[in-house]
Amino acid sequence: MHLARFPRIHLAHLPTPLERLDRLSELLGGPEIWIKRDDCTGLSTGGNKTRKLEFLMAEAQLEGADLVMTQGATQSNHARQTAAFAAKLGMDCHILLEDRTGSKEDNYNHNGNVLLDFLHGASAEKRGPGLDMNAEMEAVADNFRGQGRNVYTIPGGGSNATGALGYVNCAFELVAQANDRDLVIDHIVHATGSTGTQAGLVVGLKAIHAQIPVLGISVRAGKEAQEANVLRLAEATAEKLGCPGVVTAADISANSDYVGEGYGVPTPEGVEAIRMFAEQEAILLDPVYSSKGAAGMIDLIRKGAFKKGERIVFLHTGGSASLFGYMSTFGFENQLESSAQ
Repeated sequence: MHLARFPRIHLAHLPTPLERLDRLSELLGGPEIWIKRDDCTGLSTGGNKTRKLEFLMAEAQLEGADLVMTQGATQSNHARQTAAFAAKLGMDCHILLEDRTGSKEDNYNHNGNVLLDFLHGASAEKRGPGLDMNAEMEAVADNFRGQGRNVYTIPGGGSNATGALGYVNCAFELVAQANDRDLVIDHIVHATGSTGTQAGLVVGLKAIHAQIPVLGISVRAGKEAQEANVLRLAEATAEKLGCPGVVTAADISANSDYVGEGYGVPTPEGVEAIRMFAEQEAILLDPVYSSKGAAGMIDLIRKGAFKKGERIVFLHTGGSASLFGYMSTFGFENQLESSAQ
């Protein structure tokens, strides 16, 4: 696969590290756990969307866009990285933020990713839950176009065939790192939401016959719907790459047992995963994506689904900035002891 055929702006810090998690592996007593550090892609605290945006923003630039638009939940990592990329390129950025949780907490609505959106110079407006957010975005984009702006719209999560190329590239990068270190990878596990990460990974791995299964831990949709959505985008991505038919339904695996009460709502298992990674490996997960992916991996290890002697790579999708939007989740308000005067 010759990805240089596709327009790309190289801003991500690549390759991201591939590290062994010795303390976590020992604690869980199961397989050898490694982590692919896509929280280290650079660009405003990093995250998986930077890889997608390298291709999406190149397309926007080629089309002469002076304004990029995207949409996501209130604490959207994708929105924050889009705002940052736009700032780097000197483009305006407008974001639609969907209130999916109903939270009234000030930190959730104004801190974390939301604060960074505005620091990067983006403008934003809110929408209520349950709307067709891509349709809402296109309606606003049409208003801007009526004012003479050249608008490039990016779907939620940057998840279309162009954005998924970023994770085709990640698949190539990860396999190259493993080959250089003589590492046999038995499983890749990650959080799956808008589908672009999983679709790109699967297409890339299948295209080079890597024979590494990918398990997506869903953060929103049920198993059947998530797998169908991933397959649809994987097929479109394979078509774009020139390898149609390389992916089948049998290659797509999602587990929706760890969604909890809904998207963006922390779970006890996710909070445990955040604390385990922070205390054992000094790695920060986020409450929306990576913690639920890690919680699924941890639970499946405890249940024996991944066995001793195997090697797992957990793909860290980033998002630690959103921790500051969920401060009350961790109950640290009274942890700081005051000294006697």
